[in-house]
Amino acid sequence: MASFALNVIRLGLAAAGRVAPKVTGRLAFELFCRTPSRRPKGGKARLAVEAGRQRLSRAVEMPFDMAHGQVMAYRFAGAHRAAKRFLVVHGWGAGALYVSELAESLASTGAEVVVLDLPGHGKSAGRRLNMRMAVDAVIQAQECFGPFDGAVGHSFGGAGLMIAHGGVMAGAGQLYVDKLAVIGSPSEIHWLFRDFSNALLLSPAVRRELVRHAETVAGCSLDAFDTVAISQRLRAPLLVVHAEDDKEVAVDHARRYASAGPHVRFHWANGFGHRRIVSAPEVMQGISAFLRDDADSAAA
Repeated sequence: MASFALNVIRLGLAAAGRVAPKVTGRLAFELFCRTPSRRPKGGKARLAVEAGRQRLSRAVEMPFDMAHGQVMAYRFAGAHRAAKRFLVVHGWGAGALYVSELAESLASTGAEVVVLDLPGHGKSAGRRLNMRMAVDAVIQAQECFGPFDGAVGHSFGGAGLMIAHGGVMAGAGQLYVDKLAVIGSPSEIHWLFRDFSNALLLSPAVRRELVRHAETVAGCSLDAFDTVAISQRLRAPLLVVHAEDDKEVAVDHARRYASAGPHVRFHWANGFGHRRIVSAPEVMQGISAFLRDDADSAAA
């Protein structure tokens, strides 16, 4: 049963949409971009947050400024000046805390690792995030701390890395890396707008305005968010990590990469779902091996 707040939002958007669909589409987009509370829910979540804080305390905080506010970055120093450099990006509603175990695992190999708190998450400013903001943060991190040899992203963060790598957003620049790994990440974005619109019972006119405004903000069409097409075009070695039991990002998003080409490897981490997968030992080992060019131990 829908909550009282959701019903109120639905009624308000329905009434506004009949009078001003364009304005209502923009309002719906602002709701779409609203990030969840950063406060952990439940004892298990609080323990995970505390463990993440302990790991990040061993990194150096290196914030940088952007047009929409300050973004926090954490840097694990490399073992030597010639060490490889990797960028790690979390998913929606998470933060650097939740990918800190993966980041520390990569750093333990001697690599330099930079982890981001995307806008609206962790210690970064704001309460909103969209794909353009995520891509801008990634490109700015490259300018501040790069170049990077490889990049790893979970869920929304993985999609953001792929879109940044594709350079499809007008005026945003491009992420240049030798290798990428995506964990439980969507490979296209239309489904998310469709599910959001269905949840709010948006009218067809408001749905069109929602998408039109999102494309204006992004600087490209939603069709350009197809990360399989980006991978097929640029052909950078890519490791796709996914669990067939992922209930948040369907496994079909990963399976679509089969058509991209032989530069794509798959690691099926079944049993870890959408969230536990990012810190599963076999996943961290597989990603580390992939980024180290260790073909024998990387997942095939």
